Amino acid sequence: MSDEVKVQDQTQEVQETAVSQAEAEHALNNVAVLKKGATVKGKIVKVDADQAFVDIGYKYDGVIPVRELSSVSLDDAGQAVQIGQEVELKVVSINDAKETLVLSKRVVDSEKAWDKLQGQLESKEVIEAVVAEVVKGGLVVDIGVRGFVPASMVERQFVEDFSSYKGRTLRLRVKELDREKNKVILSQKDVLDEEHEANKKKIIEGLQVGQVLDGTVQRLTQFGAFIDIGGIDGLVHISEMAWHHVEQASDVVKEGDKVKVQILKLDPANEKISLSIKATQEGPWSKVEREFKAGDIVTGTVKRLAAFGAFVEVAPGVEGLVHISQIAHRHIGTPHEVLKEGQEVKVKILEINASEKRVSLSIKETEEAPEAPAAAAKPERERQPRPDRDRGSRENHQKEIAGNENVSLSNQGMSMTLGERFGDKLSKFK
Repeated sequence: MSDEVKVQDQTQEVQETAVSQAEAEHALNNVAVLKKGATVKGKIVKVDADQAFVDIGYKYDGVIPVRELSSVSLDDAGQAVQIGQEVELKVVSINDAKETLVLSKRVVDSEKAWDKLQGQLESKEVIEAVVAEVVKGGLVVDIGVRGFVPASMVERQFVEDFSSYKGRTLRLRVKELDREKNKVILSQKDVLDEEHEANKKKIIEGLQVGQVLDGTVQRLTQFGAFIDIGGIDGLVHISEMAWHHVEQASDVVKEGDKVKVQILKLDPANEKISLSIKATQEGPWSKVEREFKAGDIVTGTVKRLAAFGAFVEVAPGVEGLVHISQIAHRHIGTPHEVLKEGQEVKVKILEINASEKRVSLSIKETEEAPEAPAAAAKPERERQPRPDRDRGSRENHQKEIAGNENVSLSNQGMSMTLGERFGDKLSKFK
């Protein structure tokens, strides 16, 4: 290689080195000067379990500890950010000597969230949030700040166990804000209640009296059960729960049961619906004549006692009357002398009239009649003749009836009529 070529190569190397140094100096001069509390933007370049690394265009990458990623506790940094995600951050601390740059996503999100939440509280906007934690008394969600949903504000109905709610998305409305105390109260129940009320009228307009529907038992009360029939509740009164007498609704159904109901009454103005379970079932009287016949002896339960007899239940919902004359072989003044309510007795069916829902029963015909007590023997005594007394009695009796033409004094007693007495005399006028 000639000396001239060597000189040219050396000159080119010097020029390239100078350019590289100039570019480096220019790049260093353009690096942003960072201060604690500054807001920066960057891109996530790496995610570990306990932290995420972000490129903000500085001399070195910054780190976001997992505690600075969200206002709620996280098990892994990957729950909050992913590689390539653009984020806005606050500088927590910087040390160029050690090339450490600590950033916070949580602080920026929180500052933005408070202003936004105030607007959502005023507008009653519905927002969505994912359940981050299940805690005592309710649920925690991340909405830029830590939001709390009390247990009573999660659903329209009572929920006993919220363990399955973690990770579930809720539709919420802001109920209460207190920035100084960092307190945000949210409710999903308000959203559900509003939707329920909006659908009520639409649903009730499509219902008809007599319609049979499938329903779900929602809650029990002393007077019956409320049944969900597709977005609206109706009441089954305790008297409409079964054909037999029901003491309490829990004897027939429990919450969550699927039942068939018939609509008895509709009151759209007051949004009230009266339902019946027993109307969807075969009535007890419709099968009485299939299961019983006159002459059958069955076991029943005394349900009620009255002055004229006792009502005995011989099948669920079927009561027959045992008249007081059919209770016992001996004479009784009142059924209470022999029977009491709740007592089991054997009865004989005397008559069935299913169309009129009447059954005549007898208790005494199921029992053997007692033998009549033997008459006490009376000693025979010879009658002593008392001619004077007997004669006087006959004479007095004759005096009492003397002149009474309707009475005969013959041995036949008072057997002659007026026609017989005066028949011969009347014949003379013919």
